[in-house]
Amino acid sequence: MATQNEKLRRGAPDGEKAGSHRDSFWPIMIALFFGSFFSSLASSTINIALPVLQREFNTELGTIQWVMTGFMLAMGTFAPVTGYFGERFSYKRLYLFSLAGFTVASVFCALSTTVGSLIAFRTLQGVFCGVIVPTAMAVIYQVIPREKQAVAIGIWAASAMLAPAIGPTLSGYILEHVSWHWIFWMNLPIGAIAIVMVQLFMPYYRMKVPQSFDFLGFITVIASSASILVALSQGRTWGWSSAGTLSLLIGGFAVLGLFLWRELTAKSPLLNLRVFRSGRYTMALVITCILNISLYSGMLMTPVFLQNIQGVSPMDAGLILLPSSLAMAIAMPFVGKLYNKVGPRVLTVTGLSMVALGSLPLSWLSANTPHHYLLWCMVIRSLGIGLTMMPASNYGMEQIPKELSGHASSINNWTRSAFGSFAIAVFTAIMSSRSATHAQELAAGGLRDKAQIQLSAVTMGVDDVYLIATCIAAAAIPIAFFIRKHNKGPSAPAAEQVALEPQKA
Repeated sequence: MATQNEKLRRGAPDGEKAGSHRDSFWPIMIALFFGSFFSSLASSTINIALPVLQREFNTELGTIQWVMTGFMLAMGTFAPVTGYFGERFSYKRLYLFSLAGFTVASVFCALSTTVGSLIAFRTLQGVFCGVIVPTAMAVIYQVIPREKQAVAIGIWAASAMLAPAIGPTLSGYILEHVSWHWIFWMNLPIGAIAIVMVQLFMPYYRMKVPQSFDFLGFITVIASSASILVALSQGRTWGWSSAGTLSLLIGGFAVLGLFLWRELTAKSPLLNLRVFRSGRYTMALVITCILNISLYSGMLMTPVFLQNIQGVSPMDAGLILLPSSLAMAIAMPFVGKLYNKVGPRVLTVTGLSMVALGSLPLSWLSANTPHHYLLWCMVIRSLGIGLTMMPASNYGMEQIPKELSGHASSINNWTRSAFGSFAIAVFTAIMSSRSATHAQELAAGGLRDKAQIQLSAVTMGVDDVYLIATCIAAAAIPIAFFIRKHNKGPSAPAAEQVALEPQKA
């Protein structure tokens, strides 16, 4: 008789049949919703707090930025290991462990008394967040029936977008009326609710158990990711041609090459790169990475423009950005339903066009631009992102075998984190260099007021970034036309092919 592990490797049912979970769609989605909302909220509340934290700890902006940069670096570095640990310990246990770790790290962040300890614990938060997101995506594609996956991704994405919608406003209120510590203390009740919901509603299952741990793959992916991401995030500060930046980039890509070779030759790879054999997955990943670059231009430039150019308070900046984020969050579930009716090509092409059309007017900003102009441009951009992100992701994941979906979701989030860090580094560098160039041009043109020169130069630098973001979004539109029409034919429900273990996890 086959052992339990052998059954799990084959995906054979063990005890309770997977089909009994076919009616558990909403309980599972509620659990995933709370978990994703929790991690996304904690990620989105810190950006507006950076100037406050800089004053609180009496440090330089370049130092306090590591509260955000360290989080993103850790998130991108540890995303690739999700596939292995999900298969080894089950995705439910991994999800619970990550939520609990994130909550505990929040406590230590709130108790931090030095900028170094705050950066360290925020980085630890990023480690757990880097596991939460791909784990949730893997659960959807392994447990949710195929015909409901588009709607499930829409609901899950809505939770990830709803948190950034209310995060800046909530953060602004806390900073003005309470204390920065409560940005982290508020994670405790939310984290507790998320942990309880996951424990109650998410099924415990394992499709297979890895035969061995790819230690070389683990070391090389951590080292290469960390080196490349640190170089991208610090290149502007150190200088792109400095010895430190070039050493990290060259060394990082060399170790990345070793990692790729290892994963393609190992019998039990840490990250199965064979998912790239799917042309649909690869094309969808390219589109989502391009979209992610354009997305970060708005997340980075708009708060800078509002607070540094127009002198808007953190809370008011959050309120101005609230409608666009809410529009994206509200649209996500409807996009999931439209996916099965009109198909991914129409949604993706339309969405990318809206991102480009919403970004172009933002390249014409001036210091006196009214807030409603900015608000509507951001709403159009956000609706376009909502129309594109879910269809592109789901289109790429649809034909990935369920036993590889954990690896595919890990790669998806790994690359998106890398391109997000790349976008922040490049857009910040472009804004700084273009602002300096514009300042010189304005001074040469006869303008003598230094304050006015600085104000106008930075505004023009922001405009340049948005123009580049428009071109990037437009460049993805021709690629989207290669997306095939949606196949409405019947397919076996995913849940019927997953072995669930009836165990108190």
